[in-house]
Amino acid sequence: MKKLITAFCTQVIKAVQGTSAATAGAISALWTFPSILAGSFVIAWAAEAGQFLVSQGMALAILAWLQTLPEFAVEAVIAWEAGKDPEKIHLVTANFTGSLRLLTGLGWPMIYFVAALFNRRKNGGIKLKKIRLEDEHSVEVVSLIIPILYFFYIYYKATLTIVDSIILTCLYIAYIWLLNKIPPKDAESEEEMGYIPRKILALPEKQKKLSVAGLFILGGVIIYLVAEPFFHSMLALSVTLGISNFIFIQWVAPFLSEFPEKLSAFYWAKRIVHAPMALMNMVSSNINQWTVLVAMIPIVFGMSSGWEESIRFDQHQQAEILLTISQSLMGFCFLVNMVFHWYEAVTIFILWLAQFLIPNLREEITIINFVASVAALLIAGKRGNMFSAFSIFRKVARKHFRKKSTAH
Repeated sequence: MKKLITAFCTQVIKAVQGTSAATAGAISALWTFPSILAGSFVIAWAAEAGQFLVSQGMALAILAWLQTLPEFAVEAVIAWEAGKDPEKIHLVTANFTGSLRLLTGLGWPMIYFVAALFNRRKNGGIKLKKIRLEDEHSVEVVSLIIPILYFFYIYYKATLTIVDSIILTCLYIAYIWLLNKIPPKDAESEEEMGYIPRKILALPEKQKKLSVAGLFILGGVIIYLVAEPFFHSMLALSVTLGISNFIFIQWVAPFLSEFPEKLSAFYWAKRIVHAPMALMNMVSSNINQWTVLVAMIPIVFGMSSGWEESIRFDQHQQAEILLTISQSLMGFCFLVNMVFHWYEAVTIFILWLAQFLIPNLREEITIINFVASVAALLIAGKRGNMFSAFSIFRKVARKHFRKKSTAH
């Protein structure tokens, strides 16, 4: 990992300093892009088959870790540089807020759009009006709101400290503990699987487990090895096209580091029946980044700066954080009734696109996000399902959390 971080560090420093990259470097995308594509599909197959060995949520949590390794590496590099030069702290905020807003603002809507497109093709033009979540997905939905609420406190105090790291890490550990209590999927659902996961599940029990573990490892290794040259080729292309440093750090770098994740999610979304799983893939990564990704930042920053000071946010950085909080809160309010409607996907996408194209509308978009959150709760309240996720979560808890997960 040290070698990967060092490689990322070299490239990000060049981006921050504004040095030019050779245009020829972009040519390596001809092999790095297909490699990332291959690695993404391999771990997607592993997660799809893995939900019959462990809970679907646990399989997606493992998937999220493997897929976001590049994002962790990039954020670690930026935090390390900020520890040496406090003037670069704004890049720390830019990267993790940009990454989170991309996940929710682009990733969630695209899950619906892909599912709707393929549903229309397969079912003679019938429109897909909503994606209905499964009961066990209440764990992810409920777990999402807790770090979001904690971040209101971080926003208020305008600092990020080791204490925050400990609390956020504990929240993630609790989330993993909950997922571990959910049993694997029933065998009856195997017929809905893709060809390769179905073949894996037909193997004897020992070979099945080894195959799933092997695919997770293989996909993770591919992404690990290709992440640096893939990032390097895209960096060279971005510099050649004249993309600014801040835009690269906030949008391009997170998009590239999240690319494997989006590929896996879209692969499931196009099969429609797995659209809820695809959406939870994104939500699991949201939780991952709100907790352990941010928790890593003060640790790396402290190691770099000699533990002399904590990270302090200025007004601009606070505004970026509040915008990100408001967007994720809106996403949670849309999912709290365990249904993701077409108009909610459109709303999230339009608001994300607006703040992406017109950054000066940051404060206005933040307010609109909060208003949309309240509106979503009121609409759900009129339908009698305002807090469905919490009531379903209680049922799931009574059913599974008071006993050990059963082996499948």
